[in-house]
Amino acid sequence: MEERYAFLAEWYDPSATLLRRYQLLYYPKDGTVEMFDVKNQRIFLRRTKYDGLHQENLFIGSRVSVFSRQLNLIAYGDQYTANKLGSKKERTLAMIKPDAVTKLGDILQAIHAANLIVTKAKMTRLTENQAADFYVEHQSKPFFSNLVQFVSSGHLVAMELMGDEAISIWRRLLGPTDSTVAQREAQHSVRAQFGTDGVKNAGHGSDSVAAAARELEYFFPSTTGHGLSNTAKYTDCTCCIVKPHAILEGLTGKILNSISAAGFEISALQMFTLDQTNAEEFYEVYKGVVTEYPNMVAELCSGPCLALEICGTNTPKSFRGFCGPNDPGTARHVRPTTLRAIYGKDKVQNAVHCTDLPEDGLLEVQYFFKILDG
Repeated sequence: MEERYAFLAEWYDPSATLLRRYQLLYYPKDGTVEMFDVKNQRIFLRRTKYDGLHQENLFIGSRVSVFSRQLNLIAYGDQYTANKLGSKKERTLAMIKPDAVTKLGDILQAIHAANLIVTKAKMTRLTENQAADFYVEHQSKPFFSNLVQFVSSGHLVAMELMGDEAISIWRRLLGPTDSTVAQREAQHSVRAQFGTDGVKNAGHGSDSVAAAARELEYFFPSTTGHGLSNTAKYTDCTCCIVKPHAILEGLTGKILNSISAAGFEISALQMFTLDQTNAEEFYEVYKGVVTEYPNMVAELCSGPCLALEICGTNTPKSFRGFCGPNDPGTARHVRPTTLRAIYGKDKVQNAVHCTDLPEDGLLEVQYFFKILDG
């Protein structure tokens, strides 16, 4: 029998204001999908090829897009799928400490290479009280005070990682707690490359399933709003969005490295999954002006995107030039070193969005970091 994976999926129908349920079937051999309307017991989508769905994104809690319809995967559709895809799936907290935030691009590349998926991310800064609260289990240890002081000394990035045995894989990527030991025993680990000692050691990883649940809830609360504040400055800024296709293709780390290498400051960072209404609202200025508008909207809400605030003198204009022409084909001819020339595919999947007009930079940053994260 041909292998297939089954999920129970929900879609909010805005025109009918109803939550509709479907059985989603995915056939990994040829990348085809099929959908059944659960309530009406009938075929909704006959088996068809769809390149926008990938096996690594099929897990409970994921949001996937099938022909521009965003589906939330809420349960496995059969025991085979649960056993095959769900038995080893774990979530863990990856916290990048202040000493390694500038190396986030390199760390994201290592995460992608280890087949882990970043499902949530946020740049934030902890107060000393918040840091003490997070590390409360270590309050009797001699290093507690130094740890709290260091972790609250600058920006950090918290991420939720998802994947098979994510907890142990991330801890292995981090390496031994003491960076000097890591430099001897695991030279390629994150702590060996970017850490200094046992406190300034580049990152943190949950050590158990229970710890992961508790620590993820601290940074990404499920019931109390948006959690810790972001780090947006809202001055001399412009907006950059790493698009869903670039994230799926594992280009995020490379794009962040390119931005930093060009001398731009990433002053705020957060992962969002937009619905169609948000995407249409954000891209409203292009409606009726750019022929690709419908496809741009579909791409932006096809999966998670990463919003960045880029700060600096004359940043809106200079960063717009750094991103290059909207069409990557044109960019490769006239501006071959720009982001879109290097990482883009076509006018819609062109790796990044950036603010086109300098006067819109603040507005676009506010849309993500004040309205969506408000």
